[in-house]
Amino acid sequence: MSSVWSKPSVLLAALLIRASLAVPAVLAADKPQSFTGRVTDAMCGANHIMGGAASDCLRTCIRKGSKYALIVGDKFYALDTSDKTALDELDHLADKQAKVTGRANGDILTVVSVAAAK
Repeated sequence: MSSVWSKPSVLLAALLIRASLAVPAVLAADKPQSFTGRVTDAMCGANHIMGGAASDCLRTCIRKGSKYALIVGDKFYALDTSDKTALDELDHLADKQAKVTGRANGDILTVVSVAAAK
């Protein structure tokens, strides 16, 4: 008695099932998430070294080429954005709590929006 399913068709069916299960995970990973933490810069991180206010040190580092960052608990995210509105809000929230919405990829957070944390 011969089988209706040949080895290549079983293999193809298994691959199609695996691919269909992977699609929701990929779509979920691409969905923006919200992160709440303290706005800092990538050069200084949690410890600003210049005298004076931490927000002044942060702004000086940004002017010298550092990138904004967000400290969420013990996790550090470098913020990736060139959006003027987001950059202005990050400047306004220097060394304060912010809610950043974006897509995380390892330690880099691609920013979609920035707002003061409530």
